[in-house]
Amino acid sequence: MRKSKPKIRVLLPDPKFRDTLVTRFINDLMMQGKKNLAYDIFYEALDIVGKRTEKVEKTPLEIWKQALQNITPAVEVRSRRVGGATFQIPQQIRDSRKLSLSIKAMISYARKRSGKSMSDKLAAEIVAAYNEEGGAFKKKEDIHRMAEANKAFSHFRF
Repeated sequence: MRKSKPKIRVLLPDPKFRDTLVTRFINDLMMQGKKNLAYDIFYEALDIVGKRTEKVEKTPLEIWKQALQNITPAVEVRSRRVGGATFQIPQQIRDSRKLSLSIKAMISYARKRSGKSMSDKLAAEIVAAYNEEGGAFKKKEDIHRMAEANKAFSHFRF
């Protein structure tokens, strides 16, 4: 793939909410091709989120979208070798990568949580990210802190 960019695949919306973002999340949640199981986990997690956040006047899907926005990083650091030394250079992230990083962080920290089922763990991570706490939000904060600390090297940008 030296010369041409790969074609962007068109994702079909999910059957329940008719949203392509949900499909993208479910594709990352899916393991070993078990898409129906991933759908079940996600929809059950949103049901649990709805029960836990009855006081909030938003739908579980809106809470999930807000949680994803809360854990989406704006900058990241990349390594660059300059004159024998390696510098961590802060850079802006393009939108598709931002979304990908936030989805993968939410899923990985949900898998690391302790709980009975994956839908319980995912619901707990969604609620934590919505409240700006939890592992995925901490990861975003760490990325931003690292970029802020290395702001002096931003002139090495490539």
